[in-house]
Amino acid sequence: MSNLSESQRGEIIGLYKNNVPNSKISKILDVHRTTVSRTIKKYLDGKNLTSEPRSGRPKSINKEGQRILKKIVNQNNQKSAEQIKNKFNEKTSNNVSTKTIRRTLHELNIFSHVPAAKPLLNDQQRQNRLNWCHQRRDWTVRKWKSVIWSDESRFTIFKNDGPGRIWRTPGTRFNIENMVPTVKFGGGSLMMWGCFSGKGLGPLVKVEGKINRLDYIKILEEHLLPLIDRDFNGRGYLFQDDNAPVHTAKDVKDWILNNNVKVLPNWPSQSPDLNPIEHLWSELERRIRRCPKNMKNFNELESALQEEWSKITNDILMKLIESMPRRIEAVIENNGWPTIY
Repeated sequence: MSNLSESQRGEIIGLYKNNVPNSKISKILDVHRTTVSRTIKKYLDGKNLTSEPRSGRPKSINKEGQRILKKIVNQNNQKSAEQIKNKFNEKTSNNVSTKTIRRTLHELNIFSHVPAAKPLLNDQQRQNRLNWCHQRRDWTVRKWKSVIWSDESRFTIFKNDGPGRIWRTPGTRFNIENMVPTVKFGGGSLMMWGCFSGKGLGPLVKVEGKINRLDYIKILEEHLLPLIDRDFNGRGYLFQDDNAPVHTAKDVKDWILNNNVKVLPNWPSQSPDLNPIEHLWSELERRIRRCPKNMKNFNELESALQEEWSKITNDILMKLIESMPRRIEAVIENNGWPTIY
């Protein structure tokens, strides 16, 4: 049985008697769910809820040491276990091993994870996201099906190295302090523009070099307008793009106005979690990484991307569109901050 105090066990049983679910008890008392279940089972079996005396030598890191260790991690959760050990020994004049540090962190429910990669928001961006979601909280899936979702994404021949690791407790992956900022575009890659709606996939278009306003207008003219005519007969749609500088250039805005393209208004910046095409890019990335043939150049990469893009089914697209109400609610519940999406 976990080393709970008698008052903690009493609180668990008290909440249980008041019909509070185990999962909620775990959250209220910040106690692991397994510990809650075992405590309740022991109570129902009529067993003594007090801890048995424990044998063995005392722990190398006592309660005060644990407090210092948690403070070190909270100050910089990107340190390695070796670096944390050195800092801890320096502060406490102890000589514990890296293994002891790892074990103690695990006992404190702190584990090493790859950090979530999300755009970091300022207060105004957060508020804009919140406002945008409140305004569309009542939109139905049918309404979201009429949106043409678009974006650019980059792909490399070899998979990029992932981010480092951080120390965090379970359930805190998307806390601001546990995320790393993303970089939109970088070198040594193939840039693609794509779109989709409830009517189906749009084209996947290679972007030559670094995209500028004229490149973007050409893409919209040659690929978006035909799609609008084909799938929507020129009406009853909303075109979405983000606030990248190339998308908001004056020439682009003038082109959209002159061609009477109906846009999804006030798109909040730094909001990939509100754009379901981001998950489509992830799906495409997974598919090309599963290709049995290794790609040797960008021509082979483009061919693989086009082939896998064409295989994406409408079922996948509909699941992404149906996620929009949940995405909206997630942003509202998180007060505008990044979400699990």
